[in-house]
Amino acid sequence: MEKKSIVKILVPCLILLVIGGIYLIKNPPAPKGKPQDAAFALVATEAIDFEALSEYGLPIIVDYGSDSCIPCQQMAPVLESVNEEMAGKAFIKFVDVWENAAAASNVPVQVIPTQVLVNADGTPFVPSGELAQTMEFIQYNSRETGEHIYTVHQGGLTEEQMRLILAEMGAGT
Repeated sequence: MEKKSIVKILVPCLILLVIGGIYLIKNPPAPKGKPQDAAFALVATEAIDFEALSEYGLPIIVDYGSDSCIPCQQMAPVLESVNEEMAGKAFIKFVDVWENAAAASNVPVQVIPTQVLVNADGTPFVPSGELAQTMEFIQYNSRETGEHIYTVHQGGLTEEQMRLILAEMGAGT
């Protein structure tokens, strides 16, 4: 009689363990260093809150363009590839300014594509002299204080150029 009661307890426990194991295999926990946080999604439809993203302590590159712009279309695979690879190491974002014009209202976008570059500590990126010789960057200062508030690159970036920028920003590429 005692063996039957043990079996009645063990069988349901084993079934629960098997179900739990199957669940963990199909839904593994997110690996450390690669957050599955929605903040790492490539496409943004609202104005980027650079201050909030800076709390993660990661470099930020936001590309302002459009799905309808040919240079932007050429850059799209670069953004997708680097965003996927750098999740958890840097923020790579894309804002379609023709579909979401208000999402670009807080940054100096004159042409598309334009990338806004922000260091992990929330300060505007300042390229080294060597990098500045290979690409043109525009640094915007506040009219009132003269403080450096934005660094942007206008035009498309190659994957190699984006990696060079990220390396200078301290992202592990």
